Amino acid sequence: MGKIIDCHAHMAVPTQLPAYKAGLLSHRGAHGRGKVGATDDDIQAAFDRVEMAPMGHLACLDTAGVDMQVLSPRPYQMMHSEKPAKLVHWYIEEVNDLIARQCAMYPDRFVPMAGLPQTAGDPIENALPELERCVKEKGFRGCLVNPDPFENSGEKAPPMGDRYWYPLYEKLCELDVVGHIHSASSRLVDREPYSLHFINEETTAVYGLCKSSVLDDFPDLKILVSHGGGAIPYQFGRFDSSSVRRPPRFADRMRKLYYDTVLYSREAVELLIKVVGSERCLFGAEMPGVGSAINPETGQTFDTIVPHIRECDFISDAEKDAILGGNAMKLFKIDG
Repeated sequence: MGKIIDCHAHMAVPTQLPAYKAGLLSHRGAHGRGKVGATDDDIQAAFDRVEMAPMGHLACLDTAGVDMQVLSPRPYQMMHSEKPAKLVHWYIEEVNDLIARQCAMYPDRFVPMAGLPQTAGDPIENALPELERCVKEKGFRGCLVNPDPFENSGEKAPPMGDRYWYPLYEKLCELDVVGHIHSASSRLVDREPYSLHFINEETTAVYGLCKSSVLDDFPDLKILVSHGGGAIPYQFGRFDSSSVRRPPRFADRMRKLYYDTVLYSREAVELLIKVVGSERCLFGAEMPGVGSAINPETGQTFDTIVPHIRECDFISDAEKDAILGGNAMKLFKIDG
């Protein structure tokens, strides 16, 4: 039995970080960049704090038997639509530095994934120096990619098959790191709160990639899609049927992407594995997070996903181990 690696987790947040963000938004940069100023003790307190789960961050991993996590920013906090753009850059750079420190404190437990300072309406090239800094100087294994930096404000970003995104794909291939598609905040919370916006944007992102030539133009591109690919596995037959009439086949391109299992029901996890194949699935639970509430029907948290995979009767033990950790080790280049 190999390592269990949660490929989709978000940082523990010391209290100094939201205070720093509030200051930036209040003075709009007039007071300068400043610093978060969290100590190692503050970071440890964030790991120990009981927030969204019945226990602290590290205790969640121990209870679930998870050996490692890939840590990234909390997406709904990334404020990609804020102006001026320098606020986004300052905030994301501070967040990435905190993630690097958290992973350095627990190098056998956490692997770093960067946030991109994507600023709505600006060229994607503006975000790439921070990606390069994180990978080359701090050992990050990739970055979150937000398909909608406008954050559901009415204006739309180009689809992910558009040439707008090509400089990012080129940089991901050059650095040989992972682009993890994960939307961010939503400004239309009454109609589409951020949890729903995540799913809608990830669905649209997969469609845009599979209906374009991106995966042919960048055969070495490593793309991981959050939350099981949004609605795509559930609606897979609709898109695949259409592509049979107008090749190339949707199924072939869809299975060039990777998908996490941040799906809080056994049925959804099983469907994802059946549709995309065990070699394209990575265990993800995002613990502690949205799924850390107690399911009254089971008495366990909704993010207790390992048993869903272990108990699949249609895949082999080797395939289960690959989903739970082996695929992540290869994708993120994690040493055994």
